[in-house]
Amino acid sequence: MVLALAFMVVQAGGKDMEISIQQNCVTEVSFYSTKIYADPWLDVSLDVIVRGPDGLTLRVPAFWAGDNRWAARVSGERIGAYTYESVCSQTDDAGLHGKTGKFTVVPYRGKNLLKKHGRLCVADDKRHFEHADGTPFFWIGDTWWMGFTERLDWPHGFRALTADRVAKGFNVIQIVAGPLPDMDAWDPRGKNEGGFPFTEGFHSVNPSFFDFADVKLAHLVDAGLMPCIVGMWGYYLPQLGVEKVKHFWRYLIARYGAYPVVWCLAGEGTMPYYLSKTPKEDAALQKRGWTEVAAYVRAIDPYHNLVTIHPSRRGREVVEDSSLLDFEMLQTGHSDIHDIPGSIQTVCEAVATEPRMPVIIGEVNYEGILGRCGPHVQRLSFYTAVFNGTAGHTYGANGIWQVNRPSEPYGPSPHGRSWGDTPWDEAAALPGGKQVALGAALFSRFPWWRLEKHPEWIEGKQDENDPYAVRCIGIPRRLRLVYLPWKWNMPALLGLEQEISYTASFFDPITGGRREIGPVQPDADGRWQIPMPGEVHDWILIVEAAPL
Repeated sequence: MVLALAFMVVQAGGKDMEISIQQNCVTEVSFYSTKIYADPWLDVSLDVIVRGPDGLTLRVPAFWAGDNRWAARVSGERIGAYTYESVCSQTDDAGLHGKTGKFTVVPYRGKNLLKKHGRLCVADDKRHFEHADGTPFFWIGDTWWMGFTERLDWPHGFRALTADRVAKGFNVIQIVAGPLPDMDAWDPRGKNEGGFPFTEGFHSVNPSFFDFADVKLAHLVDAGLMPCIVGMWGYYLPQLGVEKVKHFWRYLIARYGAYPVVWCLAGEGTMPYYLSKTPKEDAALQKRGWTEVAAYVRAIDPYHNLVTIHPSRRGREVVEDSSLLDFEMLQTGHSDIHDIPGSIQTVCEAVATEPRMPVIIGEVNYEGILGRCGPHVQRLSFYTAVFNGTAGHTYGANGIWQVNRPSEPYGPSPHGRSWGDTPWDEAAALPGGKQVALGAALFSRFPWWRLEKHPEWIEGKQDENDPYAVRCIGIPRRLRLVYLPWKWNMPALLGLEQEISYTASFFDPITGGRREIGPVQPDADGRWQIPMPGEVHDWILIVEAAPL
């Protein structure tokens, strides 16, 4: 297999070192050691000090790329001239220490939104995301935990799944860069064409694994899909030890931090290994350890990519200091519609917790898992989350997260049970994924970051934990969105201002179609009876102030 990365690679200290790169695009600078090291991953620490416009100074970690090569990946958000100088822990290595160069960042000329608007940030309201230039970002994620393995082949399979998700409207891919869930570290299902992420016994990283992962990650970014990079599954921390996990995270930051990414420290951070004989002790160690790792990641990432952690329930519960997280990720169950009330409660609790931070359900009700969790459950999971204040949503399909192949399903987890054998390409066509993405497209048509809950706008008392409760969000005097799940009789809308001319329509969350209702004519008390949409399934009512 020939690997080709979509960025310029230059040699530090070589000729013609003055190069131009476009804003928010990645360039790799190579360094070649003049010495031989017994353990290059652990024995050598190499940083590149980058200085740019307006006094900008970045300390960019470099990574061991195999043999005697090290590399630093850099990108620039500010237009102008930059210089760099390498600083190595082995100061007598003339190939790594004291190498200099320069480059110029010019305006980005393409249409890729990640590169055009910049990496992800938390907005001032601490409720939603935005790009570096202030453009709001509605998170609509998909779950490819094991997408870096060889089971999702490159280029055909990976490119096909990427194209499918882009066409549907996803913008985030959650993917694991290190040892994987539902297996031990040396399970052959965790390899890619370059081997495992680590050498045997976690002695060293394996650069060949990441060479193959690099190509896939760069392809995601070039397609406009932001990687949410999960370092490893949480139960590996007791096996590696905190210091080696921190060193591994330094490697990931060096390799991928220049890209527009977000960091997820670990999957199910405090869940012990399935067959652990000391689960309580492991969970406590993991909580302390991932807290220490979170602080380390924040301290050394020069690009300040956002940090979260994937939990068994709530991200804040997985670390000892929640201020180390930029946003909270949730996991709210896989028990079909029975998990929706608990999911609602967890979302409402997370959104109300101070200090504020954006909230995302990072895992819930994978479509098709255990032969259930169909498209109606996907819609309920999505709409009950975003109508209660999440900053977006992550979908998942059984068959994709573990990458089942038609003739080679993933098979059982260490506990001896299989989650299901649907091949990944069939799972990609499941209807719930498209329907969740249609919901995200609907939200993106409006200033969704300003939407607030308004239960008082709906007639009748609603049980907030009822999956089938009517939910209403909006912007006073401008917009009302009402989620109407499977109502035989429609409720009335209340509190409509007489001086505002509203028009109404129905959005079909199954097809994405729209049915016009026309002018809204409330009675003297501001009450308006919602008409029947025709076919009985869930609908979104859109009530907008008519243009003046």
